[in-house]
Amino acid sequence: MDALWIAAALVVAGFVGWPVTALVFKLARTIDDKADAAKAAEEARRAAEDPAADVTVGPAAPEPAGAGHQDSGDQSVDSELTVQAGQPASGAPAGAATAHGQRILRGGAIIGVLERLGVCLAILTGQPVAIAYIVAIKGLGRFAELKETPVAAERFIIGTLASMLWAAGTAAAVKVLFLH
Repeated sequence: MDALWIAAALVVAGFVGWPVTALVFKLARTIDDKADAAKAAEEARRAAEDPAADVTVGPAAPEPAGAGHQDSGDQSVDSELTVQAGQPASGAPAGAATAHGQRILRGGAIIGVLERLGVCLAILTGQPVAIAYIVAIKGLGRFAELKETPVAAERFIIGTLASMLWAAGTAAAVKVLFLH
């Protein structure tokens, strides 16, 4: 019977953790969007109140046909983390440009599943020190990409914490409730 509970814990930790982590990403993005909107509103209010900012400027230049709105940042986070054209990819030679939309932090979903399975198994077997090895391997494997891309680093931290908390919580609940 214990083997059944361990298998159930691994399935829940490993595979149900993905939607939970995705929800945390969505929540984090919503919070970031609200903070960005509040910052923009504050800057607009300050500009409206600043008498030195009252400068008359000629009409704005029209956008070229087909040009859409782009963020002023170099990186975007949609359903995946991508790098804009002209930005170096990790592991690329200095000065090399990437193709538009090249993915950063490739394999994150698979790594996340393996990470959650490892954390859950470490707790269920009474070896929580193994979690430090998992974090070290994951961090060292992503170090170059994280160093180059601040958005990727934030996403890495949020995803890792959400993923590990889910796996640890699942393992702890099964261990306390079903494995005596």
